Amino acid sequence: MKKKAIYPGSFDPFTLGHMDIVQRALKIFDHIYIAIGENTHKTPLFSCSERKKQIEKIFDDDPRVSVVVFDSLLVNLARDLKVYTVVRGLRAVSDFETEFQMASINRALEPELESMFFMTSDKFSFLSSSVVKEIASMNNEDLSLFVTDNVRKDLIKKFK
Repeated sequence: MKKKAIYPGSFDPFTLGHMDIVQRALKIFDHIYIAIGENTHKTPLFSCSERKKQIEKIFDDDPRVSVVVFDSLLVNLARDLKVYTVVRGLRAVSDFETEFQMASINRALEPELESMFFMTSDKFSFLSSSVVKEIASMNNEDLSLFVTDNVRKDLIKKFK
């Protein structure tokens, strides 16, 4: 039986920190579904379609990674995919509080759903999509420490 997991998030944009979590999770799981959540309470820089294309391009040579978009509860996606492990990254103690709450709610809604937390690698502990967008908005084209080349190019286009 193949071990599969869901890595949910907004990924606006997908950073090298996100990629690090996926690569490390693939040491444990045979397949990762990167699940882009449509959050109507946020105004994203990139549409879900754009983010999906960006992430698919990053992992286009790796059949162990699939990218999906969902607009319902994560537990519904887990049921639809029949995947009951969620991967999440933690940068700081403040992340743990939020993630612990979400994991508890998810398990209340779907008792089979388990969450697995990965501590962010030290070199990415400062990194967030918000920081990347702020740097990009200042017309800084040197984003190679933060995102892949295809995402860097899309960020430059958005802010020109």
